[in-house]
Amino acid sequence: MIDTNSMLKKNIPTFLLLIICTVNGLGLYAQTDTGKIGKLLFADDFKLDNNNWIAEFEKPVGSSIKIGEGKLDLSAAVGATVWYKNKMSGNIMITYTATVVDAGGINDRVSDLNTFWMATNPLNENIFNQNGKFSSYDKLHLYYAGIGGHDNSTTRFRKYAADQGKEILKEYTDKEHLLLGNKKYSITIKLFNGLVQYYINDNLFWEYKDLSPYQEGYFGFRTTTSHQVYEDFKVLQLN
Repeated sequence: MIDTNSMLKKNIPTFLLLIICTVNGLGLYAQTDTGKIGKLLFADDFKLDNNNWIAEFEKPVGSSIKIGEGKLDLSAAVGATVWYKNKMSGNIMITYTATVVDAGGINDRVSDLNTFWMATNPLNENIFNQNGKFSSYDKLHLYYAGIGGHDNSTTRFRKYAADQGKEILKEYTDKEHLLLGNKKYSITIKLFNGLVQYYINDNLFWEYKDLSPYQEGYFGFRTTTSHQVYEDFKVLQLN
């Protein structure tokens, strides 16, 4: 906490004091450095289905994945995860846009705009062997963002540690951190030297300094009983 009275006694100019207090008020935003954006590592514009994605459906009947015309369209009858097949590592930034479709379709439900990243299985090199059911991922190591879960009532950030559980590191229940149907969300995930950040539309939802960070793994779109559209997926290096 900045002691402004002490600063005034030291004759610090008012304009400089204002700047210092403003920066301090930004909190975590101002105190961290997540590096400079480097080269593009992976990208998918979803114009064609290039077999970059692997879908796991808890209930294949009534679920679908369609890729083309600039979109990955995921409709899930129950639980579903769509993995990007390339493994990521190091200091990276993941960006994409997502829309939760609310148009009266069979699986249209404004809920569960979720994400797995840096996912690995400590017992098996092949991570693409779950069944889409949420509990089938409990044995993995990963970071998890659950936006608008439980019928759009809660937003959570977790770290999965296999048999050690899936600790909730931060939770929101206010409407500013929940979902709106048919709204396009710009999502940015940063990992830099153990610092994990998650942004939606340039708003920092979470920042977590992990003393035992996951430094490699796979990325997956995750949802349950929802219809979602993803666009413009990129992974960039942070230097």
